[in-house]
Amino acid sequence: MKYTKLGRSGLEVSRIALGCMSYGDPTRGLHSWTLDEDAAQPFFRQAIELGVTFWDTANVYQLGTSEEYVGHAITRYSRREDIVLATKVSGRMHDGPGGSGLSRKAILEQVDASLTRLGTDYIDVYQIHRFDPATPVEETMEALYDVVKSGKVRYLGASSMWAWQFAKLQHVAALHGWTPFVSMQDQYNLLKREEEREMLPLCLDLGVSSIPYSPQAKGRLTRSWGTRTSRSAVDEVAKTFDHPADGPIVDAVQTLAEARGVSMAQIAIAWLLTKPVVAAPVVGATKPHHLAEAVKALDITLSKTETETLEAPYAPQEPYWW
Repeated sequence: MKYTKLGRSGLEVSRIALGCMSYGDPTRGLHSWTLDEDAAQPFFRQAIELGVTFWDTANVYQLGTSEEYVGHAITRYSRREDIVLATKVSGRMHDGPGGSGLSRKAILEQVDASLTRLGTDYIDVYQIHRFDPATPVEETMEALYDVVKSGKVRYLGASSMWAWQFAKLQHVAALHGWTPFVSMQDQYNLLKREEEREMLPLCLDLGVSSIPYSPQAKGRLTRSWGTRTSRSAVDEVAKTFDHPADGPIVDAVQTLAEARGVSMAQIAIAWLLTKPVVAAPVVGATKPHHLAEAVKALDITLSKTETETLEAPYAPQEPYWW
């Protein structure tokens, strides 16, 4: 495993992050395809064995059960101090005034709820899951600063918003001497590159790391074009990777993978790792080879020509974050 700093902070993270949205009670929340706790355990154990110590979840993933599973797994397979633990706030947990959004009430209520489910007294990277237009940015950033100063949170991250919104949040933090964000978790892969226009240059300028989710485009970059899976038929985000313009990109990935004698998944990850702004792609693992292939991608160095060949077929499209 290789490690890097998250943004301009001193926090060291593994260059592959374990995405935990795939783990949670399948009878709760939005996703019927998630793995229950027994089925999820081998993937937490494998992550430890591979040195993947940066784990990412969210309070809203299967209504808190993902956080519960993550907390149990840390106790079973590791030590709290050896894991960089990230979770998120914003999604709806209940209908009360503190059940969603980024108000002071919501942040203070939800950070405590996450800590309880995770079975820990601190979160390493606390991320706002989306921008909240209904709450003043000053209220959000001061509340986040307060949870950092209280010791409940070590660092702050954000996820999926317009670049001007992120710039506004960072400016308010700097203006008041509050804690800034060190990471941006955005959707970024060979099939979704709209973040290259504004968000990623902004992150580079501010010294913020990208920790992209869906690095393999919900599996579209891991199999030949036109192949379907049971998850791609029901996952609403996966369905967004059905654009006709994506076919030539997938074909280019397949051609290069065959020429290199590696998997398509490895090529997709290796391409992301060519980008200086990317610290750690967030990889969701539901089969034994998923994490292993992602880690092997760390040893692949793409040439400039190979990178250009992969990027050439891309066509602009509407941003899609969900």
